[in-house]
Amino acid sequence: MKISALALALTATAMLMGATGCMEAPGKPRENSDAARPEQILDAKTLYRQNCAACHGDQGRNGAAISLANPVYLATAGVDNIRRVTRQGVSGTMMPPFGKGQGGLLTDEQIDLLAHGMVHEWARADALSGQAPPAYAAATAGDATRGQQAFGLFCARCHGADGAGTASGPSTHTGSIVDSAYLALISDQGLRSIVIAGRPDRGMPDWRAYLQAPKARAMTDQEIGDVVAWLASHRTQTPGQPYPERK
Repeated sequence: MKISALALALTATAMLMGATGCMEAPGKPRENSDAARPEQILDAKTLYRQNCAACHGDQGRNGAAISLANPVYLATAGVDNIRRVTRQGVSGTMMPPFGKGQGGLLTDEQIDLLAHGMVHEWARADALSGQAPPAYAAATAGDATRGQQAFGLFCARCHGADGAGTASGPSTHTGSIVDSAYLALISDQGLRSIVIAGRPDRGMPDWRAYLQAPKARAMTDQEIGDVVAWLASHRTQTPGQPYPERK
């Protein structure tokens, strides 16, 4: 009888431990712990953190891609363009489409929340100081020959006469903006947006670069288009690949 009682007690203990172990099993959802489905996330900051921060920076700046927390960029692009680019992406670049209809994971409602959230968080009413900015998109094709001249006038001081960068010191070093690998990752519109809005997170001014200098003026829309054409002319068919040495 004592042996049978001991066996019964051991069996009951094992069953209790087994039941408790199942309830605490790794990966087993707890009661009321269901996570929200991706399409149910309707908080702009969460959507930005999950979908945009890796390329554009945690606070919309200091990322590899254009600064979205740039008030000049937001004023130039506007909600409609931000929404369109987010939905459709940019073909041939690292910017993927996020819209569900284009293979992404975000609904139209989420994309709309993202676009308006960026403007609400980072736009400034006085970003343009009352000046009309150049158009977001170019109306006509630029001219690379004229673009080289405009680049020399407005951009060479920081980027070098040939666009290959400068290295006058650690704090003033700028990399090459005619590097084939870089140009393969950015569209003409991306180049235009950066020329217009600048990269304030990296010390690059906007299209009004030299307004504080004597007899200075802002870049015209045509000059911006020409500079973009000159930069784009440095693209190669096989970017980043080794090339034979010149003889």
